[in-house]
Amino acid sequence: MIDFAKFVKYSKPGPRYTSYPTAPEFSETFTQDDLKEYYKNQSENRPLSLYIHMPFCRSACYFCGCNTIFTSKEDKKTRYIEYLKKELNILKNHLNTKRVVTQMHFGGGTPTYFSPSQLEEVITAVKEIFPNFAIDAEVSCEVDPRYFTVEHMNVLKAGGCNRLSFGVQDLDEEVQKTIHRIQPFELTQNVIKIAREAGIHSVNTDLIYGLPFQTRESFKKTLEKMITLNTDRFAVFNYAHVPWLMKTMRKFDETTFPKPQEKLEMLKDTIDFFTSNGYKMVGMDHFAKPEDELFKAIEKGELHRNFQGYTTKGGADLIGIGLTSIGNGVDYYAQNFKELEPWENAIDNGDLPVFKGYRLSDDDQLRQFVIMELMSNFSLNIKRVEEEFNINFKEYFDDALKALKEFEDADLIKVFEDKIEVSQTGTMLIRNICMPFDAYLNKIPEEKRRFSKTI
Repeated sequence: MIDFAKFVKYSKPGPRYTSYPTAPEFSETFTQDDLKEYYKNQSENRPLSLYIHMPFCRSACYFCGCNTIFTSKEDKKTRYIEYLKKELNILKNHLNTKRVVTQMHFGGGTPTYFSPSQLEEVITAVKEIFPNFAIDAEVSCEVDPRYFTVEHMNVLKAGGCNRLSFGVQDLDEEVQKTIHRIQPFELTQNVIKIAREAGIHSVNTDLIYGLPFQTRESFKKTLEKMITLNTDRFAVFNYAHVPWLMKTMRKFDETTFPKPQEKLEMLKDTIDFFTSNGYKMVGMDHFAKPEDELFKAIEKGELHRNFQGYTTKGGADLIGIGLTSIGNGVDYYAQNFKELEPWENAIDNGDLPVFKGYRLSDDDQLRQFVIMELMSNFSLNIKRVEEEFNINFKEYFDDALKALKEFEDADLIKVFEDKIEVSQTGTMLIRNICMPFDAYLNKIPEEKRRFSKTI
């Protein structure tokens, strides 16, 4: 029996480590000229991963931390597509777009809030500029079941889509009403049926724990209903409450949130539930069936993490396309403008619409490797780190290892001569375990850290 009460002290602000260094370190001193230089010097043999941001939603879901624009105007969507096409043509001038594409992901916003014909227009435009898709390329799309039809499915399938991720969050009526997202179970059931009938063999559903009015019992009921849909993956996220960034989150009464101890119990319930039903925990917040690629990747220690979450497609340069998109290569991050007007203005000027970015030092790349290995595979091969980065691990990370001692004493990790292993209980606190390796976070007093709580 785990004593969750003693872990409540770890409920503190911390990054989710979709990148390292994290986005707050990005700077406007990084410009399109920097990105052009990176594009020019990239290896022709490295594949490409494309992220296309579709920012519009019909209405606000109060829990959402994504970069979205709420609109009911069709002309806004039409205009956005025209500017996406222009951005693609600008990219062609600075990047070898004939390199192999191994991954393409549509995120949002709500990509399927665009009409089927609009989505088809975007896919066609992307493939005109990036014609060389690998036979086994992973092509995925985030889907709001409230905006998804057979026609959407047909367009996505014809465009090479082989993975879909359906946003569900929670099935409890009171929770749905509070988060401003009414979505009956039958609706989700129907859209997954549409995907299966179209031959989509990799279906994910997103759930969130820690929402207002959730309890252990209510969330168990959601899990029990959702597993009947037999999806291949589940992503079960810890609700990130960042009201200083997202005004819609200010609508919540914070006294209705489950307490940190209950959230840990909900996570433990979730892990037990899925693992007892044939799924394996993959990374921090994903569960996959044994035949799924994510499952196979973690068995081989080859799981990777990027801005889209966990993936098997490592070793690619990520190209961010559209409003607020983030791209990265071996030693940089670049983010597009977050507001429509400056994004459009840059494109009208023939510029890459870069808002800010980051150039990674050797130390950044080393710490990035360590953190991403722990986040992805719950273990770290110390000897491999020493060989790849030509360091003495215990000397270089002396401070971090001292900070990890309390996790070791609590049986959350084991530090050996040649590796660090995270225990099953430790996986629930993996963000905390990674934080000692974060050189930037440790310079900021805890009370000034602007991140969601780790629990």
